[in-house]
Amino acid sequence: MVIKVFLASSSGSTAIKKKQQDVVGFLEALKVEYAPLDIACNEENRMWMRQNVPEEKKPSNGIPLPPQIFNEEGYCGDYETFFDAKEDNMVYAFLGLPPPPGSKEAEQADKALIVENGTHAEETNAEESLEESIEVPVEARNGNEEEVAEGETAEEEVTEGDEAPADEEEEAVEETDEVTEDTQAQAEEEEEEEEQEEDDLQSEEEEEAEVQEEEEAE
Repeated sequence: MVIKVFLASSSGSTAIKKKQQDVVGFLEALKVEYAPLDIACNEENRMWMRQNVPEEKKPSNGIPLPPQIFNEEGYCGDYETFFDAKEDNMVYAFLGLPPPPGSKEAEQADKALIVENGTHAEETNAEESLEESIEVPVEARNGNEEEVAEGETAEEEVTEGDEAPADEEEEAVEETDEVTEDTQAQAEEEEEEEEQEEDDLQSEEEEEAEVQEEEEAE
């Protein structure tokens, strides 16, 4: 891309000369390559400049004055628009050129890009959050299932814990029943032994009585 600056080398206007010097000096300071095109000595340059300046950018008399700046065939502006761009640190944008790294204009462009990307990032994050919010219930359900499973396990443990005393009570009752049965059996055995002793004693008494009767009979 070639920056074209239309100048009047032999202009008698001090104001025009100063404006031309400001534009050229600033472009050289920025190390922007440009092609100076003299309209005072070259009729073709003067005609091309007048034909390619947009109508809305021409002065009331219809004759644009130098300096006029173009990027190839595209019109950039005159001195006033160039000066405004310089004040706003937007000369490269004015010229249609990418700003060099480290320049103020590049920093401004980076900030603007960060803001734009940040806005897009927020929208992206919002969309991701929406997707996550849609997916969360599924995870929540899975989590609840795990909690329910844990709850069931806990209930089973509690139930087992509740059943344990019941088992112990049953065992205690069984032991008590066994003790009662043993006591009853022992009591029955003692009763049988007492009855047997009584029977034996009665038999002995009867035998003694019979012996006495026989002795008396003799």
